[in-house]
Amino acid sequence: MLVTNCSNNYGPRHFPEKLIPLMILNALEGRPLPVYGDGLNERDWIHVEDHARGLVAVLERGRVGETYLLGGRAVRNNLAVVRALCAAFDRLRPEQAPHDRLITSVADRPGHDRRYAIDPSKAEAELGWHPTQDFERALEETVRWYLANEAWWRPIREGRYTGERLGLGQGAAPAPSA
Repeated sequence: MLVTNCSNNYGPRHFPEKLIPLMILNALEGRPLPVYGDGLNERDWIHVEDHARGLVAVLERGRVGETYLLGGRAVRNNLAVVRALCAAFDRLRPEQAPHDRLITSVADRPGHDRRYAIDPSKAEAELGWHPTQDFERALEETVRWYLANEAWWRPIREGRYTGERLGLGQGAAPAPSA
């Protein structure tokens, strides 16, 4: 048996309950960008392609019985991530700038972890795997993907998911996850 754990993923086709796709879609629609509490909760971010490459490396070179941590070495607080998204939108959609005016603080969720990150040193040393995506560049590429693929995300937003936090029942707060 091989086990992997990873940090927060981002990239194309990410379900919009999570922080990055939710902020992208809200910014596209001119809706508020809800950030929990002070926004200083830290997360390590790994691009989905780096994560997939890491899984292949574990399958091909991992030792049976071992656990490998796959992280992007891109620790950012939630507010910094949202500001980076706003900066990308300001470059890509300057007619609607500044996008940071949409940032809205919302009540923190109960039990919200202040920080979590992954140390991928073991996977790097034993498997020769390393994350390759630069966070800011790949984040902007992710925004570009959502801009170019409305046919993928629009049915989700207009149908089964409109931006609410899932699993909380009626009257749930917006979903700034992570």
